[in-house]
Formats: sequence, C-alpha cells, structure tokens
Amino acid sequence: MEMNSKEILSVDSLRIGYGSGKNENALLPPLNASANFGELIAVIGRNGIGKSTLLRTLTGLQQPLGGNISYYWKNIKDYTRIELAQKVGYISTEIVKVSNMRVYDLVALGRFPHTNWIGKVGMRDHEIILDALKKTSMSFFAQKFISELSDGERQKAMIARILAQDTGIMIMDEPTAFLDIASKYEILHLMHQLSGSGTKTIIFSTHDLQMAISQADKIWLILENELIEGAPEDLMLAGEFDHLFDSSTVMFNSEDGTFSFRSETKGAVYLEGEGNKRFWTEKAINRAGFKVSKEKTLPFIILPTTNHSPWKLVNGTEILEFRSLYELMGCLSRTTTRSI
Repeated sequence: MEMNSKEILSVDSLRIGYGSGKNENALLPPLNASANFGELIAVIGRNGIGKSTLLRTLTGLQQPLGGNISYYWKNIKDYTRIELAQKVGYISTEIVKVSNMRVYDLVALGRFPHTNWIGKVGMRDHEIILDALKKTSMSFFAQKFISELSDGERQKAMIARILAQDTGIMIMDEPTAFLDIASKYEILHLMHQLSGSGTKTIIFSTHDLQMAISQADKIWLILENELIEGAPEDLMLAGEFDHLFDSSTVMFNSEDGTFSFRSETKGAVYLEGEGNKRFWTEKAINRAGFKVSKEKTLPFIILPTTNHSPWKLVNGTEILEFRSLYELMGCLSRTTTRSI
C-alpha cells in the first residue's frame, strides 16, 4: 500500500469501548479514519455515541479493544508516554479546579514533555508559555489562581496549556463548551489559524453543527454503525447529516446547512422585493410556520427598500405597515393566506 506523505494520523479498524476479553463492551463497530497535516477536523455525533471515548483512545489515555492507531506512520504502541506527549496534546471536557495554582503554572505544565528530568522551565519554555497565554487572550490572567477564574476563562487556560505543549496534533473534547459567544469564535479563529498555517492538525468534538460545517476542513461523523469522513460539503450533498436528527421533529436543509423543527404549515405568503432584508424576512416567515410562495398571494409582503422604510402587508386595498419583523410576524400569525 502506498504511503500518504500528507497523512499524520491513521485509524484502522479501531474498536473503542470498555473492558477486556469476554467482558468487552464495544461502543461502535470498527472505525476507519485519517487526518492530514494542517487539517481542522470536527467530530460530530449524538450524545453518548462515543466521541469522548474515541478521542481518549486516540491519545492513548484509554486502551482500544482492537485495531490500530498510527501517528507519523508509527503505531501508537511503539511510542513511550513522553514521546507520544511530544506528538499529541489533549484537553478534555472535565473542568480543572485546582487550589493554589496560578494560570501561568497550569500552562507551564504543557511543557513537561520538553523539559529535563527535573522539569525546569528554561527561557525558551517561558517564551512559549507567554505566547500561548497571548494567543488565548489570557496574558492578563497569568498570575491569577485557577480557582478565581470563570468556567470560560478556565477553559481558555486549558487551551493555552495544550498550545504550550507545542505538539503537531491537538485533540480537544468540546473546547468551546464553556465559552461565551465572543470567546467561542475567538478560539475557533485561533484553531483555524493554527491549522491553516500547516503547523497543527486539530481534531475537536463539538455539538455546534453549523460551526463545524462552516469552519472544518473535514468532519468525522459518528453514526450508530460507522464513522463517515469527508469535507462538510460532501457530507451535506450526500444527506449524511440527516442521520443526526429525528426526522419526525427536525428537518435539515442541505442547501444552506441549517436545520429547523418540523411543524404544520400555516400557509404560504409571497414576498415582493430583494436585498439583504429578504433573507431575514424569509427566516422569520419560516419560523412563524409559513412558507415563501413563488406565486402571488393575499396578503403578500412588500420588503423595505431602505433602512428607514417599513415592511408592508398588502391585502387587497388594505395596506398595513410595520417597523419590525416582530410586529409583522405578530400580525401574519393571525392571518389566513390564499393564492390569487
């Protein structure tokens, strides 16, 4: 078999789960996957399906039930713990609560695979620690105790620690789980920068499907009977994301990567006009339980032509004006529409 020079991780017939021998509890059938240099890979799947178990197994923290894991074309079993820690960094979903430890010291722990036997942090290590704090916007918190941080700040400190470890592969279990919206996208931007530069391969689990679709180079989609990998757009076109939802309650739109709840349609309404307000008006109409009609209806909606003009609901000779979609939807929800 020809070796892929771009491949940094190979997973071959990997069986994950717990126990051994007759007491084995395999969570999934054998899995196959790969990662190349400089890729940002999102791991998607339902709660409890085995995403965290897979990530722990990939880092050697949990023994596989079978199959092979190779990093840099070398089996994981052939690495010592220190050698593996120099190749692969990992953060879990568990919140670290340590008394009397400062943020700087936590981040400095990431340097342990690279220090001497007494664990002394040298000048080069210090520079890498400061750089990791800066990249995660945690420089201001360097001398604060871990116990004084919010959940989001603590998570960013953990990400700084894995950055300080300076490995070619970073594996993160829900790295943005405890972050506010601004911090979430700040960290996602950092992950995208690191992988985009070709210096890091980042594998992270997330429940944010839209974020994964818009940002990841590849997705590992874990289903009950297999792991499907590919570009987000390929999986979308193949309808693979439909497997994540109960089709009776949730509908996935493969055209734009969004999903919505299924509900009885109250009717259809025609929109007259174009521009950026059309997109959000359509969103509001769909959320209110209506479809956008291609044919003229009564009533129909005329979109604003400027930022200061109103939405108009036209029903024959009656024209109602609204300054917001909130007001328009309130009226539309009490209206019966019909084709003309």
